[in-house]
Amino acid sequence: MNSDRARILKEVTVGRDKKGPVVYWMSRDQRVGDNWALSFAQEMALERSSPMAVVFSLTEDFLGATIRQYGFMLRGLQEVEVALAERRIPFVLLRGDSGDAVSKFAEEHSVGAVVTDFSPMRTKRSWTGDVVERQDIPVYEVDASNIVPCWRASPKQEYAARTFRPKLRRLLPQFCGVPPEIRSHPHPLDLEGGTDWDRILRDLKVDRSVPEVEWIKPGPRAAGMALDRFLREKLSVYHRDRNDPTIDGQSNLSPYLHFGQISAARIALESLGADADPTSRASFLEEVVVRRELSDNFCFYNPGYDSFAAFPDWAKKTLNDHRSDPREYLYCQKELERGETHDDLWNAAQKEMVHRGKMHGYMRMYWAKKILEWTESPEEAMRIAIYLNDRYELDGRDPNGYTGISWSIGGVHDRAWGEREVFGKVRYMSQRGARSKFDVDSYIEGVGSLGRSIGLDPP
Repeated sequence: MNSDRARILKEVTVGRDKKGPVVYWMSRDQRVGDNWALSFAQEMALERSSPMAVVFSLTEDFLGATIRQYGFMLRGLQEVEVALAERRIPFVLLRGDSGDAVSKFAEEHSVGAVVTDFSPMRTKRSWTGDVVERQDIPVYEVDASNIVPCWRASPKQEYAARTFRPKLRRLLPQFCGVPPEIRSHPHPLDLEGGTDWDRILRDLKVDRSVPEVEWIKPGPRAAGMALDRFLREKLSVYHRDRNDPTIDGQSNLSPYLHFGQISAARIALESLGADADPTSRASFLEEVVVRRELSDNFCFYNPGYDSFAAFPDWAKKTLNDHRSDPREYLYCQKELERGETHDDLWNAAQKEMVHRGKMHGYMRMYWAKKILEWTESPEEAMRIAIYLNDRYELDGRDPNGYTGISWSIGGVHDRAWGEREVFGKVRYMSQRGARSKFDVDSYIEGVGSLGRSIGLDPP
C-alpha cells in the first residue's frame, strides 16, 4: 500500500487509536475493486486485528439531484454490498446529514478509526470536517479517485493544463498502480442484516420528474463491460471521432467515473495495454488523466469553483468590461430548460441532455457558451448552466462539470482570444464553426428521433 495516497486529518492520544473497528466511510469511490481507500482501511484493520465495516451516508436532496442520479447510484451500491458480503465485510447505509450520521455511527459502535475517500467538493469537505471535529479517533483521507493524489500533484491551483501536465507526469511512475485486492476479512463485525434496496428506492424523497434512463446500466460490473467495449470498438478511432456528436465515438464512462463505479487508474492501465492507434490513445489519456485531475485541482484549491469569483483575473476584467453589451437574444431559465431558443442546434443539445442524461462533450462547450450569450450576466449564466447540468446529467455535481462550465463561461484553464461583444476575450463558439466540424442537421434530427422514440418532452 502506497502510504503517500493517504493523509491523516486527525491524530489522537497514544493508545486511543488501537481500539474498536475500522470504518471506511465510502462516498466518492463506490466500488470494491481498485479502491485505495478501502484497501487502506482493510490493511489498518488487519494490522490491529480489528473488525471493519463500510458505511455510506445517503443524503436526500443533494445539490438538486433527481431520481435519475439517485437511482443510478443506489443500484450500483447494491452491487457493492453484495461484493463486500462475499468478503465478510458488512455494508451499512446511513441516512441524514452525512457528518452527523457517520459521527453517530462511530460513537454507537465504538469505532477505532475512520477512513474516507477524497473529494474536492465543498459539501463533502464540510461533512468530513464535522466528523473530524466530533470524533476523538484518527480520521484518514485517501485519494482513491485520482491516479496522483490531488494534494501531491500540485500544492496550488494550476493555471492551465500546460502547467499541470509536467507535474503530473513526473509523479505518475510513483503512483501508477493498482491497490491490493480486498480479502475475506478474518475479524467479523456483527451488524444488522442487509439493506432493503427496493424500499429505499420506493420511499426516497427526491424529485422524480426527471426519470431514470435505460441506455446505460449502473454498477461496477456494467462499468467494466463498458470499458471493454470502448477499448475494442472505439479507442483506435477516438482521435478522429471524439468531437463528432453524430458518431457514438465517446467512451460513455463519465457516469461511472462520477459515481466511482470504476477507477480512472484502471481505465488508464487498460488503455495503455490495448492494441490501439497511439494518437487516439494519447488523446483519450489526456482527457481521463490530465484534464480530469486538473478539474480536481481547480475545485480543491478554489473554493468558489462554481462562481464568477473563480474566473482568472483577465476573464473577470473582460467580462466586466462587456456587462452592458446588448444581447440580441435573452432567455429565462425555463425557456432554456425546455430548449425553446432560436438556435436549433442548442435546443437539440439541451434535449439530448434531458432525454439521455448525457450530452456529447463537444456540445457541452457550445451549450454553456450560448447560455452566457443569451443571459443578462456571467453570474446568471453560471447559475443556470450549473442548475441544468446538475439536474439532468448523470455526471452532474462533479469537478469536471464545474470546471467545464467555468472554462466555457469564464475562461478557466484557457487564454484570452480576440475581443467581441458580450464575451470580451473569452473564447467564442458559433453554429457556423460547429457546421465546419460535423453534420449539424444530422445531429439535430437524431436527437429529435430519440425524443420521439421514448415519448419524453422537457418539463
